[in-house]
Amino acid sequence: MTQEKWGLLRNKLLKAIGKNNYTTWIEPLEFQELQDGVAVFSVPTNFMGNYVSQNFADLILYEMNTAGETVQRLAFRVAANSPARPKVDTESEPTVVRDAPVAPQMEAANGAFESLQAAPLDSRFTFDSFVVGKPNELAHAAARRVSEGGPVTFNPLVLYGGVGLGKTHLMHAIAWELKTKHPELNVLYLSAEQFMYRFVQALRERRMMDFKHLFRSVDVLMVDDVQFIAGKDSTQEEFFHTFNALVDQNKQIIISADRAPGEIKDLEDRVKSRLQCGLVVDLHPTDYELRLGILQNKVQQYSSTYPDLTIADGVLEFLAHRISTNVRVLEGALTRLFAFASLVGREIDMELTQDCLADVLRASERKITVEEIQRKVSDYYNIRLSDIIGPKRLRSYARPRQVAMYLCKRLTSRSLPEIGRRFGGRDHTTVMHGVKRIEELKTTDGQIAEDVEMLRRALEA
Repeated sequence: MTQEKWGLLRNKLLKAIGKNNYTTWIEPLEFQELQDGVAVFSVPTNFMGNYVSQNFADLILYEMNTAGETVQRLAFRVAANSPARPKVDTESEPTVVRDAPVAPQMEAANGAFESLQAAPLDSRFTFDSFVVGKPNELAHAAARRVSEGGPVTFNPLVLYGGVGLGKTHLMHAIAWELKTKHPELNVLYLSAEQFMYRFVQALRERRMMDFKHLFRSVDVLMVDDVQFIAGKDSTQEEFFHTFNALVDQNKQIIISADRAPGEIKDLEDRVKSRLQCGLVVDLHPTDYELRLGILQNKVQQYSSTYPDLTIADGVLEFLAHRISTNVRVLEGALTRLFAFASLVGREIDMELTQDCLADVLRASERKITVEEIQRKVSDYYNIRLSDIIGPKRLRSYARPRQVAMYLCKRLTSRSLPEIGRRFGGRDHTTVMHGVKRIEELKTTDGQIAEDVEMLRRALEA
């Protein structure tokens, strides 16, 4: 067991138990050695060793053995340099060792919602905070329907799409809605990895009847990131039978995945077929309008936290244009902006935005270059590329040149002097004037506004 391997396992533990638990209990653990089936960890205090042993040892053991290691128990030693440690002779002090505990019995299947909820729900992820646009309107409508808790109209509901498009948000929103409006329902929400962990745990403890009873007596089963059971034959087998049992009882099943069921590699054909027999909904990549709506919604949320901060015109539009692949990155960029502006006591303007988010903007620039913008603009206006870059100041060349400069400023992270150099060595003040002029014309000249929007869409397509 290497430190590198332990690092990979820590990432899996983070996904399984959530950020707060991970930061408090797993991150401080330092892997020391694996010998004779005992994995030894250094911990800051006895209390931490005891807590991890009682609450997370089974999960750590499972992940280690799944990774190919042979681990029978865990041991925890109080670190010699721990500030909370009493001053004693470290050579004679006994090691704190804890065998991995026997996991608690499965909760009763007829317990309250909280007792069945294997994964915590994020209070931010509700329908009220979900911004609806064309790319996600069908997924939102379907999620709303199943959250009503009435007769099952399509089973299962499968939500799929790339990272940061809102799958987990909708899953949590459904669970919150059911919890609020139908507390009598047994709703079980968990990740595919947690389903697999509970299955392996039940096998090891010879408690498969408890496992089957728990999972087949729920009213609504919600499994997030189902692609993670691909390639796990025995887990897929049990998932298939659980699925069938619930469908036969007309119980609602809601699944999320990072791709369509038919495209998940190593997923058994019978499982694919079962998933495809309901409503399969794709959450498409966000468009500009949806991204802008998400940002505006976030700004409203931040208004109470940062009442004194102002955000200049054009900043949200700039971010919605530039950060187009991932909503989490987009929201994270806005969070960083507000935090930075509050610390330095400045308005959130374009200069601060580009300084604060230089790394994010560079990463999003890979698709769009100054040269690409120049080519697109010259083709759009049916003029030569050399005329955009060259010295001619005729209106038929100057206006497209200013449009190109404006798009370079908005869609790339290049500085004004850099953009000027790409346009025949022009001064940065010329670029600044061109950008300002297009911003003014967009509000008064409908044709210019349409040209800029059409070119932006073509460049981001």
